Amino acid sequence: MSIQVKSTTAFDDQKPGTSGLRKKVAVIKTPNYLENFIQAVFNSLKAAGESLEGNSLVIGGDGRYYNKTATQTLLKMAAAQGISKVFVGQNGILSTPAASAVIRQHQTLGGFILSASHNPGGIDGDFGIKFNIANGGPAPEKITDAIYQAACAIETYPISDAADIDLSKQGSYQLENMQVEVIDPVQIYADLMESVFDFALIREFCQQHFNILFDAMHAVTGPYAEEIFVNRLGLSTDCLLNCTPSEDFAGGHPDPNLTYAKTLVERLYAEDAPDFGAASDGDGDRNMILGKGCFVNPSDSLAILTANATCIPGYKNGLVGVARSMPTSSAVDVVAKALNIPCYETPTGWKFFGNLLDAGKVSFCGEESFGTGSDHVREKDGLWAVLAWLNILAVKKISVAEILHAHWQQFGRHFYTRHDYEGINSQGAADLLAHINAQLDSLAGQVFAGRTVSFADNFSYTDPIDGSLSQGQGLRIGFDDGARMIVRLSGTGTDGATLRLYLESYSQDPKMLTADAQQGLSDLIALSEQLLQIKAFTERDAPSVIT
Repeated sequence: MSIQVKSTTAFDDQKPGTSGLRKKVAVIKTPNYLENFIQAVFNSLKAAGESLEGNSLVIGGDGRYYNKTATQTLLKMAAAQGISKVFVGQNGILSTPAASAVIRQHQTLGGFILSASHNPGGIDGDFGIKFNIANGGPAPEKITDAIYQAACAIETYPISDAADIDLSKQGSYQLENMQVEVIDPVQIYADLMESVFDFALIREFCQQHFNILFDAMHAVTGPYAEEIFVNRLGLSTDCLLNCTPSEDFAGGHPDPNLTYAKTLVERLYAEDAPDFGAASDGDGDRNMILGKGCFVNPSDSLAILTANATCIPGYKNGLVGVARSMPTSSAVDVVAKALNIPCYETPTGWKFFGNLLDAGKVSFCGEESFGTGSDHVREKDGLWAVLAWLNILAVKKISVAEILHAHWQQFGRHFYTRHDYEGINSQGAADLLAHINAQLDSLAGQVFAGRTVSFADNFSYTDPIDGSLSQGQGLRIGFDDGARMIVRLSGTGTDGATLRLYLESYSQDPKMLTADAQQGLSDLIALSEQLLQIKAFTERDAPSVIT
């Protein structure tokens, strides 16, 4: 039976954005807090003219602490709304790209993804929830704005008082008038990967010529990696690292970068290193690619995958276009120009790629924040990127370092780095942005260390499909030689503010092509401090993370 519960928790402190709602577990567990957000989604869907009765949904998450409890709450609230069927991953598990695949395959109204992505988990960690629409992608701004407004106005919500569903066993269950289908969280996704890539070729290459190591960081992709690499590609379990999922990611930080994937990085830079290394994050949508003794910058990864896409069966006829987020380096722009295909520059956030993908304007898209994907789903996809690299390497039969160097020789090199200042004082971050913003109009034409500022602005984007305008997407300073500085606040943290500084410069000098990225950017790094004064405003001597 469904009952009405009076809501007593005001929901006015965070506007759900690109990453949905992310909070500390203690906040999410506040009475009615999670329920408010869920009901706000349902209310906004009904306000938009969607009929909930008779429709279906997908529910899944990354397995972090509180995932199981939140899944049961979602099921009971969905039943009280008249939803006819819910597909839920066994034990409440679905990676984010897998959830997108399930939404698309079963043509549901959408789905709830329970994840705080690459943020730490556990009882003292973070929890997140977002709604993906019927195309399988994150809800666009007009929907997240409506969710926020609805959440601030909720007074009551209906919820079933039925017993919990046993999610540990696959099968069909009944919750009041709603059917709950507990599905294999891996099969639909693994089948999709096998339809895109040449598994037989990858299998032969890796078994005979190429040693790989995949680090799931004790997060959701462990079971997916075991099914794909071991069961379908026939590789030894020795190629898997940290593939047992944990509610707190075994105390780690499930962010696949050079700082937090330390064990993997050490293995790839050791004397007996495998040929290829990769990692994914908490919910499986991000990736890091390494070769023996080398790291592939995510911006370069997007460019290299674009340049070699026809090696992959799913893209053998070429790409219709590509897209990148504004802070991502313009390495892929150069490739797109050579291929004579369009390249779109969007704000940060995968939702901005959704319209382009649905309209058939792009095939590949990516962000510098270790997210790469294609039109096979509407989310970035960590394992897809790993398999794409393996498929290309299997065709070319060369090393990661060799494909990197060959790419730079052909297209030039975009030296690129991101400096993250995590958990800084929010007021200090706001003051810094105000300081930079106040200078923008006067910077154009000025010369600094031999570079002339060609433009300075706060990036705005008009969606070419629906005409929607997104403003204030990041402060940019561009120079006449193609170098760029970008500053923006990240929306993914829950402690203080996270400031990101992006630096990029381009070189075709053969002597510089293999230089260390920080060395290649040393003059721009020094200039950024002169112009931006980050140390003064953040009171930090160095970034928390350098990528």
